[in-house]
Amino acid sequence: MEHYRKLERMYHAEPCNDHLDVTLSITGEGEAEIRLGVDEGDHHAADGVHGTYYFKALDDATFFAANSLVEDVFLLTTDFHLQLTRPVADGRLRATATVVNDHPRHLIADGALYDDEGNQLARGTGTFARSDVELDAEIGYE
Repeated sequence: MEHYRKLERMYHAEPCNDHLDVTLSITGEGEAEIRLGVDEGDHHAADGVHGTYYFKALDDATFFAANSLVEDVFLLTTDFHLQLTRPVADGRLRATATVVNDHPRHLIADGALYDDEGNQLARGTGTFARSDVELDAEIGYE
């Protein structure tokens, strides 16, 4: 679907992703996947990947799963719950997300983060609201 491809292009053009090894795939209606490469440059003092990378992968995956259902405006994250379940030091993280509630006032999406071996590293749930920002060329959508 062209809406999905536009969202993917918007994501890949975001300045905050320039220094990251990250890709977004919208895999279906209300579904998205983020793949994020991490290494020792992403570590905290105890030699594990910092939780901000877990959050980014899950927030991005759940956000774009939700925005795949909304074609006119940009969504905003209004709430996010993150559960860190396992540490990782390097490799390629994979966050998958699915919308579990599509309500006119807000959307809710659940996500899970995995390492290269399929071990679950974290879970997250995001709540998203429609903004007044139109999806157009000014925000990189087209």
